[in-house]
Amino acid sequence: MTETYTGTCFCGAVAVEATGAPNAMGYCHCESCRHWSAGPVNAFTLWPAAEVKITKGAEHVGTYHKTENSYRKFCTKCGGHVMTDHPPFGMIDVYAAIIPGLAFKPALHVYYAEKVLAVPDGLPKFKDFPEAFGGTGEMMAE
Repeated sequence: MTETYTGTCFCGAVAVEATGAPNAMGYCHCESCRHWSAGPVNAFTLWPAAEVKITKGAEHVGTYHKTENSYRKFCTKCGGHVMTDHPPFGMIDVYAAIIPGLAFKPALHVYYAEKVLAVPDGLPKFKDFPEAFGGTGEMMAE
């Protein structure tokens, strides 16, 4: 049986559903994610795009994209962040914080070279992205 996870924006006007299991879970330290999330790090869950859908409030979803790699989705009623569509990778990052039913099990850190908060947790720390996602694959020390 395939698991389905649901989450909402801050006010609940927008609901999202993700089916199956994420392809990856981890932490992003890039400047864009830090500024967008207003935090020192962003916890991500990357799902195949076909497995994520907006089930409520699509008319309240706004989009902002600084680059063609990331289309950030938010609720226009409350400003709550919901997800980021990454078309070049065919994946959608549904922010771990909005999926309370998913057991978040991070496996890596990306863009650790841009960190403002060191996280000594023993997980792999990539300077940017793994090679499979177009990065250098270069690792960094904790």
